[in-house]
This record gives sequence, structure tokens and C-alpha cells, in this order.
Amino acid sequence: MHTLFLVARTFLSIHVASLDGEIVKSIVERKGSAFAWNILKWLGMAVPATYVNSMIRFLESKLSIAFRTRLNTHFYDMYMSNDTFYRVENLDSRLCNADQRLTEDAAKFCTNLAHLHSQLSKPLLDVVLMGGQLILLAREKTGKGSALLPAGLAALVVYATVKVLRYVTPPFGQLVAEQARREGRYRYVHSRLIANAEEVAFYGGSEIEHGILQQSYTALVKHMNAIYQLRVFYSMIEGFFMKYVWSAAGMGMIALPAFFAQYSGDDRLASASISARTQDFVTAKGLLVSAADAVERIMSSYKEVTELAGYTARVHEMHEVFEEVKHGRYHKVRVTSEGGGGGADASAALDMSKRGEVQHSDAITFRDVPIVSPNGDVLVERLSFAVQPGENLLITGPNGCGKSSLFRILGGLWPVFAGFVAKPHKRDIFYIPQRPYLSIGTLRDQVIYPDTAEQCAAKGVSDAQLLEVMGIVHLQYLVEQE
Repeated sequence: MHTLFLVARTFLSIHVASLDGEIVKSIVERKGSAFAWNILKWLGMAVPATYVNSMIRFLESKLSIAFRTRLNTHFYDMYMSNDTFYRVENLDSRLCNADQRLTEDAAKFCTNLAHLHSQLSKPLLDVVLMGGQLILLAREKTGKGSALLPAGLAALVVYATVKVLRYVTPPFGQLVAEQARREGRYRYVHSRLIANAEEVAFYGGSEIEHGILQQSYTALVKHMNAIYQLRVFYSMIEGFFMKYVWSAAGMGMIALPAFFAQYSGDDRLASASISARTQDFVTAKGLLVSAADAVERIMSSYKEVTELAGYTARVHEMHEVFEEVKHGRYHKVRVTSEGGGGGADASAALDMSKRGEVQHSDAITFRDVPIVSPNGDVLVERLSFAVQPGENLLITGPNGCGKSSLFRILGGLWPVFAGFVAKPHKRDIFYIPQRPYLSIGTLRDQVIYPDTAEQCAAKGVSDAQLLEVMGIVHLQYLVEQE
């Protein structure tokens, strides 16, 4: 439907250009009734024209939303499956700001892609139809060969403009991608400060954090100023060719058929000949302006294509990382020490690309399993133990020895690089994280998390049972407050 409205807008432009010529002709001939009738027709054209313009913008927005909906559905399915949202942030270092790529970059990619459809399809149709009308008008007035000279002049000017602009166009795609990366960094340092506000306040690190914020902002602004400076020269060259060179060439294209036109013998009066010439000139000018505007939009779309390439590269990188992380392939920037400690030696000897064996069982068994951090540091070279159903096991040790890491491997958050692990299915074991988590929703949603109200109802869990559980843990007063 969007394409149909674009086609309708092109035919309306052709009709308006012809109508403009008739209006000017009636003015030159001093025919008031014809002028009034043409003005009424021109105003009548305004109703469908404004409706078509509004619908084009509306459908372009709808197209962008449709692109974004499908893209978000696809990426959310990848992001929320197999704990990819955790692995991307903790086990892989290629995406520093996955949230920005899922929201801002995806939205800009879809908006630019939808706009590019209008920016290319309608101008291409305009060039074909407007050019055809100009050729027909020239042949009608001056003969078959008279249209070749204006067409050749137009082709020469467009070819020269393309060559010059391609030579002077900066790498907008790379520049836009770098700007998005720096904006993501600037956003990240803000969110990081909010997440660690209490720790920063206790340490008195406001001055250092202020410097980090200012440094990130300065880097972003410096890059944006560099882009704006490059656009000054590019816009100057673009404006010179598309505004002045094209205008001069357009006037020549309009004038050439007029100089060689042979009007029929029916135009015996001089005033009639002048009015006919004026009508042809205004009609040709309207068609040429529309065609020139279409060519300008086609050429300007090259810059938009390069900018779209920047967002496309970032979205494609996100898709590639999600796909690899989903299948257990990680790329982590490892920080090693030069001290030659046992952990460093063991990490160097461990093949990070291999995986151990994992099976489901009623008991928990670790056999020769290394406890390895996402950075590649080996906390425990080989760990072996077994816990049967009904048994208890207390794990103690200093900070950083691998206690929490053991449960991350047991819960499937970290990969098993070697050895053998047997554990119950995830539905048969419950893991409690170190930090409490409050879900979005009501108190009921918090208590039954990660189930939904519909899932609880399907399991036969009633509010009375939930209330009984709250009483067991002495939190029934929270329900009364609710």
C-alpha cells in the first residue's frame, strides 16, 4: 500500500505541473473565467495531494514499526533463550552495551530502512515518468530529435555530480557506527554510576566518577564535531552541484526546446503564441523541478545508505554474537598477570574451546572439573565431589576461591571446560542468587516468580496456598498492607 501511494503522488505531481501551465496561460491570455476554473481545479487537487502526502508519512512510520516489531521479536527470542542475556554480559566481551543495540540501534536501523524505501522507489519512478513527459513535450513542439540535446545535457550533469560526490563523500557508515559506540559508552558510564551509587558515595569517589563521565562525554562530542566539520565541506560541494549547477543546466534544458519550437498555424496571433510558449515553459519547468528533486533525493540517499550501513554493521554484529553465545562460543578479552602464578600457568594449559561432559542425574557429581572464571583464571584446577539426595554439603573458603563460581557452573551459567558433571534437571533444583531480585509487578508476582499467574493456576496453586506460605515465613503482614 505504501508503494501505491508513492505512485499516486508521482502522477499527482505530473498533473499539477500541467495544471500550473494552464493557469499561467490563462493569465497571459487574460481569460478570467479560464483562470478561475483552473484555480478551482488546482484547489481540488490539493485534497487528494495532502491526503496522499499524509498517508505516505503514516505508512512509512507503520513500515518502520513493522520492521522493528519483527526484528525485536527475532532478537528477543535469541536474547532470552539459553540465558544469552547473562552470557553476553559475563562470558563474552564483544558487546559492551547490548541494551543500546536492542533499543536505539535497532530502532534507528528500522527507521532508516523504511525511509530509504520512500527515498529510492518514488524518486526512481519520478525520474522515469517526469523524463518521459518532458521528452513527449519536446517532441510535440520541436520534432523527434530535439529531445536528445536536453537529455544529453542532463545525463552529463548528473554523471559529473555523481563522480564528484563519490570522490568527496566521507565514510559516513564508519563514522555513524563509531558515534553509536561512543554514545553507548556514555550511556554505560551513567548506568554504571547509578548501579554502584552507594559504593561510590561510601568511598568518596565522586570526583573520579565525574572525570569518567566528563571524559566519555568529551570523546562523544569530539567525534560529533569531527563529523559536522566533514559535513560542512560535503554539503558545500553537494549544494553547489545540486542547487546551482543543476539549476543552470535545467534552465538550459527548458530553453533549448523553446528556441527551436515550431508552433502550428492555428496560433496566428502573437499573443496566442506567447501564451502557448509560456504554458509549455511553466509545464516543462514544473516537470523538470520535480525530476531534479527526484534525482537529488536519489543521490542524497547514498549518504543515507552509508549511514544505514553503520547501523546495519552494529545490528549484524549483535546477531552474530547472540548466535555464537547461544551455541556456547565465547570471545573474552583475557587479563593475565606476568607473575607466573599457578592460576596463570593452569589457564594457559587449559583449552578454553573444549567442553566437559554434562548429564542429568538425581545426585550431584563433579569429577575432575576445573573452576574457571570468564577471564580464564583457573580458581580450582580439578574439583571432585558427590552429593546424594538427602545429604548436606557445606562449602567454605576465603573470598575469590570459587564458591560462587561452583554454583554458576552447577546452574549452567558458566561452561564446563573439562571433566564430568552430573546434576538434577533445572526443574528439580532451585538456585538462590547472592543478591535479592524484585520483579516488576504485584506482591503475588514476586512470590510466584518465575511463574506467571496463569502458570500457577494451571498448576493448581491458589491464593490461599500462597497466603499460607507467607505465614510460614512470617511475611503475612505484607499481604495485609497490600
